[in-house]
This record gives sequence, C-alpha cells and structure tokens, in this order.
Amino acid sequence: MARTDLTVPTRDGHCPASLFTPAQGNGPWPGVVFFMDGLGIRPALFQMAQQLADMGYAVLLPDLYYRTGPYEPMVPAKVFADPALIDNLMRMIGTLDRDRKVADAGAFMDFLAARPEVQGLPLGTTGYCMGGNIALTAAGGFPQRLAAIASFHGGGMATDQADSPHRFVEGITGTVYVAGADADTHFTQEQKDTLEQALNEAGVPHTVEIWAGAHHGFAVPDHPAFDAAASERHWKVLADLFGRSLHAR
Repeated sequence: MARTDLTVPTRDGHCPASLFTPAQGNGPWPGVVFFMDGLGIRPALFQMAQQLADMGYAVLLPDLYYRTGPYEPMVPAKVFADPALIDNLMRMIGTLDRDRKVADAGAFMDFLAARPEVQGLPLGTTGYCMGGNIALTAAGGFPQRLAAIASFHGGGMATDQADSPHRFVEGITGTVYVAGADADTHFTQEQKDTLEQALNEAGVPHTVEIWAGAHHGFAVPDHPAFDAAASERHWKVLADLFGRSLHAR
C-alpha cells in the first residue's frame, strides 16, 4: 500500500489524513478527495482509497471527525447492533454542518492540489453515505474546482432542509454522478427527482440513478449491506467518470 500519513491544516484545527498513490509508476497524478462514510476512518476505507489510487490517482482520505478527538476504528456490524454505539455515531455525524463541510473541503483541495504528487487543479471527489452528501456539498461550495463529483449511497442529498446539497448546485462546472440504492430510505425516488430537477435547472452535466437490488452501504466492503456486484459496478463508474474528466485534461 502506497500510503503516506499526514496532517491537513484547516480553519478549525489540524485534520489527520492519508495520501494514497499508485503502487507503480511515477506521478504527478490527478488528485481525488475521498470523503469517508459516517463510520469513520478504518482499514476498509484504506483498501478502497488504495484501489482508487491504483487506477492512476493521488487520493486524499481525511478524517472528518478530527474535531471530536481520536477514536477507535469502528466495526460496522458491531456499531449497528449496539444502541449506545449508534447514539455515539449519530453524535459524531451531527458535528458536521454545511459550514464545516465546505470549510474542510476547501482546505483539503488546497492541500491536495499543492502536493508534488498531484497535477494540480481541477480535482475529483468521491464520497460514500455521509461522504456522498459531502462530495456534492463540496462541489456546491467550490463549483469550479472539481471536474468530477461522485456520490454513492449518499444520504440527505435533496431534502427540505435549508442546507440540502441540491440547493447549492448552481455554477457547478464538473460532471456529477449520483448512485442511490432502491432499498434505501436515505435517497428515495422523490429525492432523486428533486436532485435531478435542480441539476437540470442549473445546467450541470450529471447522471442520477437508483440501482435496483442494492442497499445503503453497497460499495463499502466491511458494511453489512456490501454488495460485490454493485461495488464492482461502482468501480467501473469511477473509472469512466474520472478517466473522462481528469485524465483527459
């Protein structure tokens, strides 16, 4: 694993992060910010970040919970079986409002673009569950800095809340890809339609899909809802999206 642990300075402190580069070859490479799911930094995400890096990218995986202090890596099945652990998880997720998401995203992009392993701007991003929401939020906060934005089984993408990501898509110049799951209350058909309408009205190039037979968490290998076929499909989507949007530049 070609992983470098480092610290990203942010508006609110110092964020631990890992930078993954291809196991073979010489850079610089296009840069991608990988937004974690709500279960935090753990070996499964390292595995995913390295797999993405080996497709030809320099991938930054920041710990979005840096404000709460160190924590033990979470085991999804264990967390979901324990109400006290679920409550703690929701508390951690609740520390991230739109203002913090956007501020962090700006710091991550500045840091990544300045690294010698990275070609510079524009960058790409991908996110999972909570991170899928943050990927689109980052694009709304910095509409011209991301050439490719991917969200997989993201939650709260198009809600009645004032900070819903779909309300901030005006001006996004990158290509947006959103994949939900049909067995997922976090991204319903109604949300899909609302998000597509917002992207259409803003003139943002996009694909928004709900994958049949998939569940919330389908792309993350240690998640109880992991689906090998859906995960492989998601890797193919990323290869195509980033290949067209980042490597072609």
